[in-house]
Amino acid sequence: MVRTPLTPEERERGERLGALLREARAGRSMVEVAAGAGLSAETLRKIETGRAPTPAFFTVAALAQVLGLSLDEVIRRCALVPA
Repeated sequence: MVRTPLTPEERERGERLGALLREARAGRSMVEVAAGAGLSAETLRKIETGRAPTPAFFTVAALAQVLGLSLDEVIRRCALVPA
């Protein structure tokens, strides 16, 4: 299966998601947060660094729950800002 390349907007949204997750994680370890969301620390690392800019909805929802973020907040902070 060949995956279509990500658009610049998708990559940018992934970078904003990663930054939001790093900020919300604050002093908590990557291992602690990933385990709480049922993910590996490597998966969280990839999301936070933008190497996995389009994680599945349920992955984002699980991370949001562990970090105390509402999905509305995640959407608001990660959506493209109109020029």
